[in-house]
Amino acid sequence: MEPLIFSERAVNILVFLKQVPDTQKVKIDPVRGTLIRKGVPSVTNPFDESALELALEIREITGGRVSVLTMGIPDSENILRDALTLGADEAFLITGSDFAGSDTLATSYALSNAVRALSPFELYLFGKQATDGDTAQVGPEVAAHLDIPVVTFVQSVRKVDERGMVVERMVDNGRQIVEVDFPVALTVVKAHKRLRMPSLAGIMDSFGKPVQRLGSGDIGVDVSKCGLSGSPTRVKKIFSPKHQTAVHFIEGSSEEMAHGFLVILKKEGVYG
Repeated sequence: MEPLIFSERAVNILVFLKQVPDTQKVKIDPVRGTLIRKGVPSVTNPFDESALELALEIREITGGRVSVLTMGIPDSENILRDALTLGADEAFLITGSDFAGSDTLATSYALSNAVRALSPFELYLFGKQATDGDTAQVGPEVAAHLDIPVVTFVQSVRKVDERGMVVERMVDNGRQIVEVDFPVALTVVKAHKRLRMPSLAGIMDSFGKPVQRLGSGDIGVDVSKCGLSGSPTRVKKIFSPKHQTAVHFIEGSSEEMAHGFLVILKKEGVYG
């Protein structure tokens, strides 16, 4: 990874975290088509860990503050406390029955309202997607609600100056260098560098940092746009794809083999 280049500019960063089931231990109910969460430990979304590590790296050079925010059940406070032990300055938890069952649209609406209710930030960091939904929609949707630019699939930051930053992002055929002004939202891919371990000093310091809980009234949302009532999409079923292979031997002349190949494609619904 190329060295970071920074000007003398303090950047206030908000990192969005999500608590997800440990995907290595999660199972699917074959009848109901839902995740079996009972007995499955919850962890911080791995892509969000990369976003948090990037935020901490930037702050080490520029100064400023790193805040963390999540929306979920009260137990989600655990991942925020983990972030505080790593050096995050403050943590916010959006929780309450009004937010239960939110899809990405309702989630992004609530998160963007929370952003407006909190201190102003220059940089908003998301993991590129959550491992329990894999939609990669929340980051861009929050940016749309806030009317700020978004750069997706960011691999690294090359430069930060008074006006904005230069980042490197993944694209299908290689890499792309993007220059963008503040405020900006970035969605971060899995980083080359793993999330740091907490230090003893960081753990001790985190004891004095409360997790601030926010309800619907605190962030000024229209509750009809939150939770199930504000969610136009539903997860109908979750399933593991079946892996099936078949080998067809086609004999004859070139014309006969080509015809036989076409017959197979039509039979499998691939052609015609």
